[in-house]
Amino acid sequence: MLPKTFTDALPIINKIENEGHQAYYVGGCVRDFLLKRDVGDIDIATSARPELVQKLFPKVILVGIEHGTVVVHYEGISYEVTTFRLDGSYSDQRRPDQVEFIDRIDEDLERRDFTINALAMDKNGAIIDLFNGRKDLENKVIRTVGNGLERFAEDPLRIIRAVRFSSQLGFTITGETVAQMKETKQDIEGLAIERITNEMTKLFAGEFVNRALAYIRETNIDAHLPIFKENPNLVHLLPNDIPSLSSFGQVIALLHLIHPEVRVERWIKEWKCSNQMKKEALMLAWACEYYDKHGLNAWLAYSLSEYHEAGFIKLVATLKKGTVTVDEINSVRKKLPIQSKKELMVNGHDLIEWFPDRKQGPWLKKALHSVEINVVNGTVENKTEKIKDWLKWNLQEIE
Repeated sequence: MLPKTFTDALPIINKIENEGHQAYYVGGCVRDFLLKRDVGDIDIATSARPELVQKLFPKVILVGIEHGTVVVHYEGISYEVTTFRLDGSYSDQRRPDQVEFIDRIDEDLERRDFTINALAMDKNGAIIDLFNGRKDLENKVIRTVGNGLERFAEDPLRIIRAVRFSSQLGFTITGETVAQMKETKQDIEGLAIERITNEMTKLFAGEFVNRALAYIRETNIDAHLPIFKENPNLVHLLPNDIPSLSSFGQVIALLHLIHPEVRVERWIKEWKCSNQMKKEALMLAWACEYYDKHGLNAWLAYSLSEYHEAGFIKLVATLKKGTVTVDEINSVRKKLPIQSKKELMVNGHDLIEWFPDRKQGPWLKKALHSVEINVVNGTVENKTEKIKDWLKWNLQEIE
């Protein structure tokens, strides 16, 4: 009996088969099932053309119909359904210039990247394994399907994917595959940085990230990555015992902290990261630098949101700056006079009223921030009159 993740997709396979076509579970979901890992997205390969799949199901998104791929929404779950195909040349090093739809699963599997991903499974659990992928799973090795030079030339992202799978699975990349990665690694520079960022995010989140970093050092892949290529020793500065980092914001903060000459803002720009990632990286970098100077105090516990706690704790330990626990942070946080700026018993309107001779400007923001810091630190009591008196004596210094 297959797990529920697969049986949930069974109506899709049945409906396609009822039309006289083949349909199989393929790729990573089969790999993870055989490894007894949690199975994520279910991908389906079929002999049915995308136009037919589109007609068979009411909710279909045409994400890459020219390459045979559609997304079928069924019972609240999305399934990528792709027609068996042969790929033409890859002039953009991402997608084939043209594809040929075919009726044979074996030829479709030949075009895939690694043997452990070139696996298919029918609805009864029977495995199709043409390239000894199951044996490679047992031996915990990563090798390409067929000629690695051809696979990497088709899409150089596969070079980084090999290292990413090593990080996630703890597998060894075969010597031949490593040699082929070295020979083709310069082609990485033609990739869209967003694709690289996505793979590197998964790589640093892997349980065996330090094994992956060892492969990066061995292959010198970093010489073809933004910022790394201008700082050839950067990857060697990374500690050998990095924990899994769950976001690329944590990664950027770490890279900045071990090499402050490259600012967070530059990492964000060159790796085309989101504003949310920028905020996270800046906060974590600030928190670690602050902790290095002041330790865990009221202002740090107040400034550090629960969302950033885990990343901060990991980075402090990784950088050998000490050890901090969630309980220690919460213990300090519980004693704070306020938990957020909203609880301050003063606002900008009060300051304008108290100091009518001053023109509105940057001083308002600075004054409120200074009040916030001093209330949190216990220098001034969070009462309107107390804050007013304190400002009368200290406003000049704040400016």
